[in-house]
Amino acid sequence: MPDNIYWHEPLMRSDGAVPSILAIGDSWFWYPLPGGSLACALAKLVAPRQHTILAFGNNGAEAFDYVDGVYAPIIANALERYGTGCSAVFVSGGGNDFAGFTDLRPLLGFDCSASTTAFDCFNHGTGQGTIEGLFERVKQSYIQLIDLVAAHVPAAARIYLHNYDYPLPTGKAVIGNRAWLKPALAMAGVPVPLRAACVRYLIDEFSRHLADLEVRYGGRVIFVDSRGTLDEADWANELHPKATGFGKIARRCWKPQLAAGGLV
Repeated sequence: MPDNIYWHEPLMRSDGAVPSILAIGDSWFWYPLPGGSLACALAKLVAPRQHTILAFGNNGAEAFDYVDGVYAPIIANALERYGTGCSAVFVSGGGNDFAGFTDLRPLLGFDCSASTTAFDCFNHGTGQGTIEGLFERVKQSYIQLIDLVAAHVPAAARIYLHNYDYPLPTGKAVIGNRAWLKPALAMAGVPVPLRAACVRYLIDEFSRHLADLEVRYGGRVIFVDSRGTLDEADWANELHPKATGFGKIARRCWKPQLAAGGLV
């Protein structure tokens, strides 16, 4: 485990460390199994420049949680304390807004067995239970978070967002049989050949909104696009890569962006 990343602020303080990067994230930053998370891989990249990362959020965090939910006060307070000394802020979020049975199933049609494309499998429109409505809400949470971060960090500090990769709806969970993707797809009657395409469609739609945010903020926001990086063998389960997979994404996708920002 890198020694320049902290998930517990009191421990960081007891070590006499001060963060230069804040990481706000879900399980791609907080993945607890051996080998660590994407945040661990990023910490290794920025270590030569003497950066210290302090992480907020937790496994299962949704985009809403960062601005109006359980982690909002903690993040706001951290920005007040450490924002002026930050060189960057890393954000991982949005995946839990559509992954999980109770999130994904309402987005899918009642019976998708006759569908021939991934698009046909989803409910479309602007309200609850539609894919467009979901990602508009996620985007608005991101806008709130970005505006909050930008108000507290130096103008030269960049905010890095990412979009995961294309997970495989295999039904494999971290523990037991609590998978995130396959159960909802199966209950909706999505034909087996279309299930991976449905997940790709979700990631692509999410990515389109992140790309919009990069344009909206005119260089203040950096969108790290990691789609198509991992092979099947790189995945540990339906949502998380193995440690080597996280490392691959860090090196291939994040490192060039971080290098452009002078962080590595």
